[in-house]
Parts: sequence; structure tokens; C-alpha cells
Amino acid sequence: MTAQVDDLTVAYQENGIETVRELDKVILSKGSWTTILFRYQDWDRAKEQYGDDKYTIRRYQKRNGEYRQQSKFNISSRAQAKALIEALQGWLED
Repeated sequence: MTAQVDDLTVAYQENGIETVRELDKVILSKGSWTTILFRYQDWDRAKEQYGDDKYTIRRYQKRNGEYRQQSKFNISSRAQAKALIEALQGWLED
């Protein structure tokens, strides 16, 4: 794990191939509990290319000087991401 919030990532390599490529991240909250929204792509071995963009919200807790993932929520599709945005916008407009 890492001691710096800016170093947290979903990028992952396996056998020299970046199987999860992080495209962007937004730190939603910092502190002993940190929440980050990541945009990423998975490597499709069969097609030998990266798939569609995906999104995940990860929650980390800092313990003993290092951040450890405590929970995650994967947004499974572009349609689900749009539905989430619409719901939040509707609530915030009230």
C-alpha cells in the first residue's frame, strides 16, 4: 500500500501487461478516510486491446501510516453512470 493519497491507483500489471489502465481519478475526500473516483479500462486478452471505460469508487482508511482499501463500488456501464448522475442531480436540485 501507500502512505500518500495521490499515489493510490487502480492500475495493475500482470506478466508485464497493464491489465487495468487508470485513465483518471478524482479525490472526493481526503483524511484518515479517503474516497476516490477512478476512471479505468480493463485489458481484453482475447481482443488484445482495452475495453470500454469503467468507473469505480474506492474508500480507503489510513492506518499505521498507510492507506488500505476498505470498500469499493464498481459502476458497471456507461448507462449506470448516467443514471447515477441523473439521480444525484435530481436530489441536489431539490
